[in-house]
Formats: sequence, C-alpha cells, structure tokens
Amino acid sequence: MTYAVNCSILLTELPLLERPTAARAAGFDRVEFWWPFAEAVPNDDDVDQFIAAVRDSGVTLTGLNFAAGDMPRGDRGLLSWPGRQHEFRDNIDVVIGIGEELGCKSFNALYGNRVDGTYAQEQDELALSNLVFAANSVARIGGVVLVEPVSGAPRYPLRKAKDALNIISRLRASGIENIRLLADFYHLAVNGDDVEAVIADHAAEFGHIQIADDPGRGAPGTGALPLAEWVTSSRKLGYSGVIGLEYKAPASEAFNWVKHQSAAV
Repeated sequence: MTYAVNCSILLTELPLLERPTAARAAGFDRVEFWWPFAEAVPNDDDVDQFIAAVRDSGVTLTGLNFAAGDMPRGDRGLLSWPGRQHEFRDNIDVVIGIGEELGCKSFNALYGNRVDGTYAQEQDELALSNLVFAANSVARIGGVVLVEPVSGAPRYPLRKAKDALNIISRLRASGIENIRLLADFYHLAVNGDDVEAVIADHAAEFGHIQIADDPGRGAPGTGALPLAEWVTSSRKLGYSGVIGLEYKAPASEAFNWVKHQSAAV
C-alpha cells in the first residue's frame, strides 16, 4: 500500500508500542509517528524499545516528528519557542539516531505557537535558525525537514501553505535544500486554503501528504473533502511519496474505507 498509518492518532486504544504490529495486521507496511516520548531526550531504554517495536513489527517508519512540547496541553512545536532552543537541538540527535536505525528520512518540525511577551519577529528568526540547524543535521543521513501549516491552534502562525512556503523559500535562498512542505489536506482545507491551487503549483515539491476528512477529522469518506481527487492530482503532478493517514477513528473501523473504496486515495 502507499499509505502510512499515523500511530500517534490512530490505534490509540492500544499501548503505543503495540500499534506498529496492529498496523501491520491491518495490512499496512508503513507507519509514522508524532514524537513518541514525553521528553525531548528520553532515556536510552525507551528509545531502544521504540526502535524494536517498529522493527519487530515488520513495518517501515516513514515519518517522525521532532519533539513538539506537550501536545495534549496545546503545545505545537519548539522551533520558535524562546528559552527552549537547547531542548530542541538536543532532541535532534535522538531523532537522527532513530532515523538512522529505522531508515526514516522525513522529519516534521512543528513551528510553535506565538508566545506572550515575545515579538513575532524574534520568534521567526529563532525558528529559521533552528530549521537551518535541523536541516544541516539530518542531511548527514539523507534526511529532509518538513514544515507544516496546522489548524485548530489559534496561536500557531503557519495557517496556509503560503506561510510555510515563505519560510522554505527563505531557507532555500540561504542554501538549505532539504526542507519541504508537509501538505496536510485536512489542515489546509479547514484553514480556508485553496487546496487545488496549492497542488497545482507545488505538488512536485511536496515533502509529504497527510489526509483526514472534514468535518470531524475522520476517515476518508466520512466528510466532504475530495481527498481521492486531490491525491490523484498530486500524483499526476509529480508527488511520488506515501500518503499519511492522520485522522481519528476507532480501531475497529479505522480502515474500512480502504476495503470499500472504488478509487484508491
């Protein structure tokens, strides 16, 4: 299959380390994760157990987030968060270690929310500095850093594709090539972006695609988004990567749409 199951949002009825095996049992051979630990720098035993859980399940890890803070409490990344620069940079070595062990080369760096009492420009300059550091670091294993617009987080400044693309353009102008857009069609649609135009203009440059339907962030077919059409267009225009399944659904019915679809997403 060309899909990667996001095991941080799907199969959550199971302990995290059991989810790769459950994804494999459901017929998938690729998985992706948000940062799977509570700390930016977890202990070695926890990292080893995560690596073993993925490897032993027979799936490939195709995507991993850098540490993003406390996501359940509303954090959305450390890139632009003053005072947490060392935490983010220390996390990079752990990310690279996991990527090297499991063959993962795509790493999502969530930008971070706006912080009270800090100028937006200061945060943006910090984010650019951290992105340069991250991109140069993962380059040694052939890695790519992804930048993602996000919905549902009012203080997150990257809302539409152009917001992320502006940052990517600035970095490429300074010689950083291994940075790309993560096109999450759900987030873009919810934020009012013209998804068809984004695909037409940038599909060949996408670093990754993720999907969920709207309303509800459910499985494809539960809402009104033309996900199959968007994926087909992206592929025709040059996107050749996997499709990340990043939606909410009970494990018992999470993948029913795959069995019943008439046209592959």
